[in-house]
Amino acid sequence: MRKTFIAVLFFLTIASIIYSCQSAEKVEQDMYYTNGRDLYIKHCQNCHGAKGEGLGELAPPLTDTLYLKENKTRLACILKNGLSGTIKVAGKEFEGKMPDFNYLADIDIAQLIVYITNSSGNKQGMYKTEQVATDLKNCK
Repeated sequence: MRKTFIAVLFFLTIASIIYSCQSAEKVEQDMYYTNGRDLYIKHCQNCHGAKGEGLGELAPPLTDTLYLKENKTRLACILKNGLSGTIKVAGKEFEGKMPDFNYLADIDIAQLIVYITNSSGNKQGMYKTEQVATDLKNCK
């Protein structure tokens, strides 16, 4: 009986260790997400809300998964250079000016994008610093 108990306990321990292991990619994404959340609170939350719900007619929500997917390669440009003019998000038009955050490093932008595109109902995965550099070269 005792040997059976020890064997079961051993296999349960091994199974829980295997189940709890995360890939290096997932750990990296989680780190980007956490740092991005802190950056979001500092730079974006005042306008876009604590849960990305937006600010009425003034600032669009960040909960529109379709808009974020269609414009993912533009997000670095928007964060770095700001945005002015009219955009349509979640079926609503928003007009105004979003300030630039040209002082943010590429790593900060990547972390913000990971947070924005993986919170508030969005699940778009990783966005690396190298992609920020590529996207910024293609800003219009």
